[in-house]
Amino acid sequence: MDFWEVIESRYSLRDFDPSRDVAPEEVEKILRAAIRAPSAGNLQPWFFVVVREAEKKEALARAGLDQRFIARAPVVVVVCADPDRSAMRYGGRGVNLYCLQDTAAATENLLLAAVALGLGGCWVGAFNEEEATRALDLPSHLRPVAIVPLGYPARPRTRRTPRRDLKEVSAFASRLRP
Repeated sequence: MDFWEVIESRYSLRDFDPSRDVAPEEVEKILRAAIRAPSAGNLQPWFFVVVREAEKKEALARAGLDQRFIARAPVVVVVCADPDRSAMRYGGRGVNLYCLQDTAAATENLLLAAVALGLGGCWVGAFNEEEATRALDLPSHLRPVAIVPLGYPARPRTRRTPRRDLKEVSAFASRLRP
C-alpha cells in the first residue's frame, strides 16, 4: 500500500478473523516500524510486550474494562513507557509528557504498519494500569500506556469513520485572531 492509502485505510479494528494468526515476522516488522517513531532527545523511552497467551490476553481484557475483543485478537502488543529514561534529560517534563508523547508516536507507527501488512488493530487507552501491570508482571520502571490488539479483519470494512472538517480543526497562526 502507498502511504496515503495506509492513512485512509486505518481504523479501529475490533473484530478479528479467528482463523488467521499473525506471523512472528509480521510482528517483528510492526515493531520495527514502531521504533522508527520520533522521540524527545532520541531517548526512545518505549518498551513493547508481545502477548499471545490466552490467559494473559484475558487478563488484559479484564484490565481493559472488560473490552472482550482484546482477548480475541491473535496477538496483543502492550506499549509501555519508561519514564525514568525520559527523566534522565528532561526531568519532570520527560516523566509527565515526553515519554507519553513518544510512546504515542510509536503506537501510531505500529498501527499504520499493521494496516500496510493487511492487518488491523485498535488503540486501547481505557484500561486499569495497575491491573495491566500485574497481568504482565511488568517491572516497576515500566508504565503501560496502550494496549493494541492486532489481527486480520474478520470481514471487509463497510463504512468510513467520519472526520471533522479540516476547516473546523485547523487555522494559520496569522489568522487565529483578527
